Amino acid sequence: MSTKRITVVGIGPGSSEDITPAAMNALKEADIIIGYKYYFQFINPFLSQQTECIDTGMKREKDRVQQAFELAEQGKKIVVISSGDAGIYGMTPLVYEMKRERNSEVEVVSYPGISAFQKAASILGAPIGHDFCIISLSDLMTPWEIIEKRILAASIGDFVTAVYNPKSNERYWQLYRLKEIFLSEGRSENTPVGYVRQAGRKEQTTTITTLGKFNPEEVDMFTIVIIGNSQSYTWNNRFITPRGYYREDQNKEIKIGQSIMINSFRTIEKELKNKDIPLDRKWPLLHAIHTTADFNMEDILYTDKHAVEILYNKIINRELKYIISDVNMVVSGIRKGALSRLNIQALCYLDDSRVADMAQNENITRTQAGIRLAVTDHPDALFVFGNAPTALIELCHLIRKRKACPVGIIAAPVGFVHVKESKYMVKPFTEIPKIIVEGRKGGSNLAATLVNSILTFNDAEALLPGRDL
Repeated sequence: MSTKRITVVGIGPGSSEDITPAAMNALKEADIIIGYKYYFQFINPFLSQQTECIDTGMKREKDRVQQAFELAEQGKKIVVISSGDAGIYGMTPLVYEMKRERNSEVEVVSYPGISAFQKAASILGAPIGHDFCIISLSDLMTPWEIIEKRILAASIGDFVTAVYNPKSNERYWQLYRLKEIFLSEGRSENTPVGYVRQAGRKEQTTTITTLGKFNPEEVDMFTIVIIGNSQSYTWNNRFITPRGYYREDQNKEIKIGQSIMINSFRTIEKELKNKDIPLDRKWPLLHAIHTTADFNMEDILYTDKHAVEILYNKIINRELKYIISDVNMVVSGIRKGALSRLNIQALCYLDDSRVADMAQNENITRTQAGIRLAVTDHPDALFVFGNAPTALIELCHLIRKRKACPVGIIAAPVGFVHVKESKYMVKPFTEIPKIIVEGRKGGSNLAATLVNSILTFNDAEALLPGRDL
């Protein structure tokens, strides 16, 4: 083994407690230490009086390494220092490249150090608990076109992303562009973002915010930025990305049908045009798109403010005990497990023996007759329409006559005759929580899935649909 050696040492982010024992020993044994002059303040306590320090200014990395080889080839014990980990945006790759270029017999040894992103992460909490990547926004040696491709890949791949060299006087716009890409590719505005300036040093400052509120103007070249993934959250002023241990416990009871539905919902959420919408609108919207594969639902699904949340709370408070539908197909699509779990009955009166006679005697449709009978028995039910506009119109007349006082209405009749009008007629009842599929579209399956979204609203925040499949 060659006795001529260059040892490349990562000295950590700046605090003495973050320098490894191996790095300390190398510093103590060195004849000469070569590095950027700013970093010597962090290692002076570990040096012997005989150690010579050769410090240089910024952007003179090749000069430093060339001098290191020249001195090592004379038999000196040379240490090249680099902040953080010398192999991560540090000096080690350059040392190996120059060794190859010179065809040098000098041995190269690299001692790892704690990187700035690791130090920043430990200060913030546990933001890199799952798959992550690191991207430098410096385009001094990497074309911006390549950097942008890497940003795009990180955002599409849902990686936790640590950002080095986020901003300088000349590079003022790149971090804005990164934020724009992450948001445009589906990263939620509520995604946690943490940034630490001068991590591990006495000037250290820490901020935790969200991607939507993140202000790049608060960042400089001494800052590490960490952007969470879709599972990241904040708790107790800490930024956490779970590895999935608790989720594994929760998922033991998840069957294959629900697993497929969960993945479908996550796909739909990423493809929404407008992701920054209230949860009690997003939840029925995800159900509607999942059932129809129609992203036009973003434009035509109308929900009163807090309608789903209000109706779910009425279920929990036992104020909503009955669901009445215009046709049997709606009842068939409402999950029986949810109805049983919540002690709710879903009814359709079309098969009632009185319906045919009433329809014939009063010259109305059978669905109208069914609604009249249902209102007599359950005037305060949740009324759901997935087929017949005449039935919805009938309910509107009964509400106007004060014969019905629904706890809520889901209006999704489908067709071409009186369909739009029936939906217009519902909207003036501002005191009744409503979900309406506007225009001609609708259907029993759509009406049923909107009911299911109400019955499972407590699963919305965790985005875990399909519990009762």
